[in-house]
Amino acid sequence: MSGKKKLLVVDDEENMRHFLKALLEQEGYNVFLAENGRAAIDILKNERIRTTLCDIRMPEMDGMEFLKELSAKNIETTVITMSAFGTIDLAIETMKLGAYDYVSKPFKPDEILLTLIKAEERESLKTENVNLRKEVEQKYSFHNIVGKSAEITNIFDIIKKISDFKSSVLLTGESGTGKELISKAIHYNSSRKDKPFLAVNCGAIPESLLESELFGHKKGSFTGAINDRKGIFEEADKGTLLLDEIGDIPINLQVKLLRVLQEGETRRIGMDTPTPVDVRIIAATAKDLEQEVSNSTFREDLYYRLNVLPIHIPPLRERKDDIPLLVKHFIEKYNKEHNLNIKPLKPSVLKVLIEHSWPGNIRELENIIERSMILAQNDSLDLSDMKNTITSLRETSTNLATDGIYSIKKTVRIIEKKLIAKALQKTGGNKSRAAKLLEISYPSLLSKIEEYEIDENKRE
Repeated sequence: MSGKKKLLVVDDEENMRHFLKALLEQEGYNVFLAENGRAAIDILKNERIRTTLCDIRMPEMDGMEFLKELSAKNIETTVITMSAFGTIDLAIETMKLGAYDYVSKPFKPDEILLTLIKAEERESLKTENVNLRKEVEQKYSFHNIVGKSAEITNIFDIIKKISDFKSSVLLTGESGTGKELISKAIHYNSSRKDKPFLAVNCGAIPESLLESELFGHKKGSFTGAINDRKGIFEEADKGTLLLDEIGDIPINLQVKLLRVLQEGETRRIGMDTPTPVDVRIIAATAKDLEQEVSNSTFREDLYYRLNVLPIHIPPLRERKDDIPLLVKHFIEKYNKEHNLNIKPLKPSVLKVLIEHSWPGNIRELENIIERSMILAQNDSLDLSDMKNTITSLRETSTNLATDGIYSIKKTVRIIEKKLIAKALQKTGGNKSRAAKLLEISYPSLLSKIEEYEIDENKRE
């Protein structure tokens, strides 16, 4: 009997109690009986019962008082109310007090069974959502950010200190360093973790659509606005919003963004009435925003509004100690995901990975590990499995060293410039395809082409 689904019937009519008990036991339920709300509360204190069928009109404690008592004592059970004196108003009143559904007496057996099935499906979805949320929270716990270097340990400490504050966070670092992972760690370690975490890439959305994406619009406010639409600020209310590639937001929208941050309210396109929002902002960029301010392409007042709690995520080449841990993590991850059984890397292969400069950072490392595991000839990876990536990169590093260049920063700039030139050459100058090949965003590619003064008509 312990494996059966438990159900509580609460009704002052003895005949109704026994009728429902007989009906529901035939359907495999373990049925408990109570003659009023007070007796039902006593049962629920001692038994974990997911579903309760409760009459509304009863002596001592009626159905309405029973629902209030459940809420006051924080007792969880899905309640379906019943009454022979049913009205729409009564049904609405019970649902306001926490009931899931309402059934009018007299009812057919199939009617009550169907209502119970719907309630159970709802409970299963709730349980599934709770479990999924727990998995997400565990996945983005800062304990699962892989690394032991002083730089990453310092970031752990910062996350612990700042997670529960509403102040804006500015994440800086090269593409592929894990800015989105850090932003999720901040959210899921905060008191906002049960509220939405949303992200928008400010560099990936055309300027003509970005304003509507951020702030929403009113029906008819522009061509194509066929319905009212919430902006992402409204969607993220009470939660966290990641504004990725914030350095690429157009200057005219920077003013509107600043207003939202200052006033705590957003205004849809075409509407005069603002909507209050409570959103924790995390901004991320691979750009040097101070330089952008100097170039008058980013507003100084917005920069200071965003840069309240800055976190710089160093590139992988500056935290070599983390590479062995990351490699181990990715091998375990893709063994499980792809049902593989790849062994840990040999020291000679790991040494090549540690010596590489990783212009694509963690994203590049993960990409190489996954691809090599899938294409591996056996269960032990060697350099031949990585010949299209690591070997050529190793040769590039050797050539640079023989040129007498030992500065990491200069070496990285030379490698980046060469890789961008090669990607442009391979794609025939198609910047979108080149960005995908390089595994960086399109705006980042444009920025680097300008920074390195790459002549697109004369590629290396």
